[in-house]
Amino acid sequence: MGVVAKRSSMTFYSDPASQYSHRVRIVLAEKGVAVDIKDVDPDDMPQEIADINPYNSLPTLVDRDLTLFEHYVMMEYLDERFPHPPLLPVYPVARAESRQYMARIQRDWCDKVDVIVAAKSKDSVTKARKELRESLLAIAPLFDEKPFFMSEEFTLVDCCVAPILWRLPSLGIELTEKQAKPIHKYMERLFERESFQISLSEVEQEMRD
Repeated sequence: MGVVAKRSSMTFYSDPASQYSHRVRIVLAEKGVAVDIKDVDPDDMPQEIADINPYNSLPTLVDRDLTLFEHYVMMEYLDERFPHPPLLPVYPVARAESRQYMARIQRDWCDKVDVIVAAKSKDSVTKARKELRESLLAIAPLFDEKPFFMSEEFTLVDCCVAPILWRLPSLGIELTEKQAKPIHKYMERLFERESFQISLSEVEQEMRD
């Protein structure tokens, strides 16, 4: 992804293959933020990131004098900084429920994705694939209840789920239409969104080619 045409004071240093960078890019696209997105190889980090981020990590978001280096902080900051469309519910109970969903997604799914991507051992990858696939299939009926994940509206929770589902083929995980029809219908709705299409890096586009 290149520089957005409008003048921007915001820079996003992004790992083009990472689910965590991807979810922030979805938020940026959903909000229509003018941002300079710089794809960075995590194995060849530029000095400019080390100069502003004490962990020298990706993703890193710079907005004028503010530097953020935790993806979930970036997502909520962007939702507050650019309030339309809102990506978290207004009411405290509903907001807390959304945050709880995101925490569970991290534990139940994102951590498994990280193990598969790291590929430190064949056994760990096989175990993570099995657990992730079974976990998704176990809750497949939930995707039929509302248009988005446990919500009538697109939220930050969907921004966390979408990168995982997009990566399933490259992770070696197959969910057949017969096994997971509600998930397939949900994926179609998400992947057809203009913001999702805009969010894709070249690396991510190739994951589905």
